[in-house]
Amino acid sequence: MSDSARIVIIGGGVGGASVAYHLTQLGERDVLLLDRDELTSGSTFHSAGLVGQLRADPTLTRMNQYSVELYRTLDAGWTECGGIKLAGTPERMAEIRRQIGWARTFGLPLEEISVAEAVELFPLMDPSGVVGAAYLPTDGQIDPSALCYALATKAREGGARVRTRTRVLGIDTERGRVTRVRTDQGDIDCEVVVNCGGMFAAEIGRMAGVRIPIVPMSHQYVVTDAFHEHTGLPTLRDPDLLVYYRQEVQGLVMGGYERTCAPWTADETSYDAIPADFNGRLLAEDWDRFTEISENSRIRVPAMADVGIRKMINGPEAFTPDNEFCLGETEVGGFFVAAGFCAHGIAGAGGIGRVMAEWIVEGEPAMDVWHMDIRRFGRQYRSPSYTLARAVENYETYYDIRYPGHERSAGRPLKVSPAYGWHAAHGAEFGEKAGWERVNYYRSNERDSTGDERPQGWAGRLWSPAIGVEHRAVRETAGLFDETSFAKIQVAGPDAADLLEWVCDNRVARQVGAVTYTQALNRRGGIECDFTVTRRAEDEFLIVTGTAFGSHDMGWLRKQAALRGADVRIADVTGQYACFALWGPRARDILGTLTPDPLGFPFMSARELTVGDVPVLALRVTFVGELGWELYSSSEYGLALWQALWAAGQPYGLRAGGYRAIDSLRLEKGYRVWGADIGPETTPYEAGLGFCVKLDKDFLGKDALDPHPERRLRCLTLEPGAIALGNEPVRLDGQVVARITSGGHGYTVGSPIAYAYLPVGPGVKVEVEVEGAWVTGTVVSDPLFDPAGERVR
Repeated sequence: MSDSARIVIIGGGVGGASVAYHLTQLGERDVLLLDRDELTSGSTFHSAGLVGQLRADPTLTRMNQYSVELYRTLDAGWTECGGIKLAGTPERMAEIRRQIGWARTFGLPLEEISVAEAVELFPLMDPSGVVGAAYLPTDGQIDPSALCYALATKAREGGARVRTRTRVLGIDTERGRVTRVRTDQGDIDCEVVVNCGGMFAAEIGRMAGVRIPIVPMSHQYVVTDAFHEHTGLPTLRDPDLLVYYRQEVQGLVMGGYERTCAPWTADETSYDAIPADFNGRLLAEDWDRFTEISENSRIRVPAMADVGIRKMINGPEAFTPDNEFCLGETEVGGFFVAAGFCAHGIAGAGGIGRVMAEWIVEGEPAMDVWHMDIRRFGRQYRSPSYTLARAVENYETYYDIRYPGHERSAGRPLKVSPAYGWHAAHGAEFGEKAGWERVNYYRSNERDSTGDERPQGWAGRLWSPAIGVEHRAVRETAGLFDETSFAKIQVAGPDAADLLEWVCDNRVARQVGAVTYTQALNRRGGIECDFTVTRRAEDEFLIVTGTAFGSHDMGWLRKQAALRGADVRIADVTGQYACFALWGPRARDILGTLTPDPLGFPFMSARELTVGDVPVLALRVTFVGELGWELYSSSEYGLALWQALWAAGQPYGLRAGGYRAIDSLRLEKGYRVWGADIGPETTPYEAGLGFCVKLDKDFLGKDALDPHPERRLRCLTLEPGAIALGNEPVRLDGQVVARITSGGHGYTVGSPIAYAYLPVGPGVKVEVEVEGAWVTGTVVSDPLFDPAGERVR
């Protein structure tokens, strides 16, 4: 039997049913939902059903808010009972107060409550050791299976077909696009495939040659016998004890995230291998591993020591290496994924369905889903051992407090600069991004601190006085930074110039040697990419973008090239080049001692130089607001280049620095960061980047731009000591109107700095909630430092 459908969805859990329903809401009728067994038979049927809305990621919070709005309209057992989060330490309470601030920016009614109020709402709890709490009345719980069937019914009513007991055997592709799904019931010709396979998603992905880095993890909870007479109990989370509770008739559901987790079927040398007959089944009870959770549960709810256990649920849940969903179109055209829900897919299912449907129908998501985009995973996640190590670490630290600047430890070190050994020997404190080891700062620089005080609150948690030392060196003498991790993309071929002129809002196909700062926009005018483009030859360009954004930007470029049929080669060349930045007033003096070549070429241009014994491509660019160069060499020369620069700089007071200093320096200069200050939901004009927009040419997203937006990214200076870090609410005339996009301390200007999208200009006073207190902020003209740009030239 053969069949056809424009869109085939694989996986009849709550994710697949939601995608199907939302596709029909957008007018798609030729939609076919497949499941190997019955609906809900993967992970949905054994989910705990908690629905919490507030997350660290703003987009996910909005998605969860939409889920609640949708669930209120469905006949699926939605109970809006509210949710409590407890704090067992002052540090946790500080986290909760920050989250209350975040919630204000979304209109979520999250409020701090006293311990006594928490007991009144959840009388079964023992308040011993609790220092505070927060309550969100619009959180709730739902029957996961009822939710899935309700969404599937709505999808059928909208014209979608649902076919159960249909096992997918293969996925065919031609010229990089999906064309057919092969099943045990016959082949299905199609244009789009959506992999909503849950714990089976990685296996389904391999059928199309796509790596989907998820690991099925054993997740356990218990359902108690009836033991109380309370009704309408809110959900209760106690992250310091690693446990959660929700009401189940007159009993409780109780589970948590233990410190000794158990991956299922995946190991260091092989991918997941879920048995073919694992449908609607659970794993064996593992009471030994549940001991930690069980004992902790009795601390908060003493009745758990005596109550009978009706059943234990041990079901596999698909976790990603970073605890964020895995969404979007893969490198195979038309092959989408919506999986890796990390045990909070019930809360997100409504939002996931809407985002994915818009992505499929419109060709791009309507929200900034970068933190959930499958393109965030680099090639290192093809390794089963690396993926497993990261997923295990993530599960076991699920409830840990994530301070700004928190660094993960699993799978490190993996990718290192040629100068890595030098950095380590000189006291580098390393961070990690996209698998790369990067210097945050040098502990050896701490001894030269001139008395910078540790910031109060969260800003001071992972702070070092070395940051100020390195910052001032760049402003006063010179700093040397290792930027080898920056992603580098080569675009070459007969159509390279035309493609980039269409993709970029700035004019990039200029003379050979020109360096252009530009954005690539989506159809709505939002900033999809933010990078520099260097023209190396008539048919060759080098793009340099952020460390974590290489796979995203390359995927975006390749998609646009395919849509236009461009004759180009787009390649990741990151590992081929070391990159070191030399910036500061004495940079020209230092570099001049190492090269016979003239250094007078202008800002935003590139030249080939010899530096010491090393052939180098020198770009006259800056991300700190000072004179200098980014120096690119073939990787085998990297250590020799670094050592030559270091030695030459010693008479001039050169100091090696890390990324924490760069961030402080760029804040003073007003340089934007993609993923924080700018992104797919902000336009260049809103972001203060209108100088990049060349309206005298055609480019993607041009027609959607408004040169006179209602809001713009504004620089704020805050009261001394009040350091905002991101997501804090901004209040104007008593109303929350924005959130902080990024912030920190400017050591040269001597002030806390923050950025936010506001409807007002310089001179206006606003309020920013920092560490639970409202402080005064002043909107100022940016950049704060060297507004005329004289120092960079």
